Amino acid sequence: MWELASRETQLRQTKKPLQLTNMSLPPVFYYYFRTPLPYARTLALQERLHQIQLAARRTSSHHDILLLLQHRPVYTSGRRQTTDELADERTRLTKIGADFATAARGGQLTYHGPGQLVGYPLLDLSRTSPAMRIRDYICKMQRTLQAYLAGEHGLRHVPSEHTGVFLDATTKIASIGVQVRHRLTTHGFAMNVTKEPLAWFDQVVACGLADVKAGCIESVTGKPVEVDDVARGVVAAFGTIYERDVEELRVASAGEVGQAIMALEEEAAAVGEWPQRPTYDH
Repeated sequence: MWELASRETQLRQTKKPLQLTNMSLPPVFYYYFRTPLPYARTLALQERLHQIQLAARRTSSHHDILLLLQHRPVYTSGRRQTTDELADERTRLTKIGADFATAARGGQLTYHGPGQLVGYPLLDLSRTSPAMRIRDYICKMQRTLQAYLAGEHGLRHVPSEHTGVFLDATTKIASIGVQVRHRLTTHGFAMNVTKEPLAWFDQVVACGLADVKAGCIESVTGKPVEVDDVARGVVAAFGTIYERDVEELRVASAGEVGQAIMALEEEAAAVGEWPQRPTYDH
């Protein structure tokens, strides 16, 4: 069993006790990266952890994990979009300072970067009987973000036919795109916290929604907000909505999972600064 952070440490970091709920299930272990991560390497980390979970599930020794992070500026496409149709966009967007990557998640072209909290739950949907349906899993993810925004910032969502969280019919503050293989989940959600992502979103039609613009917590509330604080609040909301105990992961004692996480964190720290805004040639 992995070593957990002490309860005192967790309460200090989350500012309030994490909800203890369905104790028949093992805890979800969360880890928050404090340095923005390169997208391609984070994708590789998810794949590595997926393979570890898949192998360990044969002996029921696998763990559910929630990765929380920010990315370096990157535009990502979904699995429905072809390389040919995105060729011009890739060229244009990399010229303004962002990376470009193709992902295996659902959804279309979108942006990730500093000032946005990204969450990658790596969960085994078959832990319950019957197994959690993918539709229910996505619904809970959406409700987690809605509960956090309402509880911590007084922001109410409006219903939408589209997946994600909308503050009004034309303002989207959070996106969701997941992949499920062998009942194990990868990818997840992204929620705009500060104003920094907005200029990058202005360069594209995100998620194929031409009449929708990106919003963020800072713009709507008119108050400064830190991604670190949002991460703590989302952890608590995640535990409540998914009815799971959530514990901080101690990477030093988490075996090959911890080693993979630490390797990526060290790599991200060595890359250096990232562009704060899109850059243009004149």
